[in-house]
Amino acid sequence: MDARLNLFANQTAGAFLKYINSAGKVVSDSTLPSVTQELVKLRASQINGCGMCTDMHSKDALAAGETQTRLNLVAAWREATVFTDAERAALELTEQGTRIADAAGGVPDEVWANAAKHYDEDQLAALVSLIALINAYNRVNVLVQQPAGHYRPGMFG
Repeated sequence: MDARLNLFANQTAGAFLKYINSAGKVVSDSTLPSVTQELVKLRASQINGCGMCTDMHSKDALAAGETQTRLNLVAAWREATVFTDAERAALELTEQGTRIADAAGGVPDEVWANAAKHYDEDQLAALVSLIALINAYNRVNVLVQQPAGHYRPGMFG
């Protein structure tokens, strides 16, 4: 399977990805725990059906020391006992923010308040930014049908 558009060879796509990668650096350099960042990226990618991002973020998380058990349970985090309360709040905010079109009125106040119990203002800003960012990546990859399964941790620098 080939992608509909070569994002890496196209000048416009390359410039766009350069800028959103810069935005990603701001989030990765934040105080939002890196394990939480990977869980958020993985969960949004699962919801959006982005094979490329699901492949990438599960492999990156494993390479960073995340356990296979926790990764296997991200899609079923509500029933899983392996996530902290803070991680659960981030996963709920991720789901609500990713499925925003499904909910008239957007993210419920209770979901926001729960996240705010676990994260300070800068971490919340990073979390909101990360949810928006991974959804953008997911949409680009799903639109062009970017193939999945060949990602190696660190291959994009």
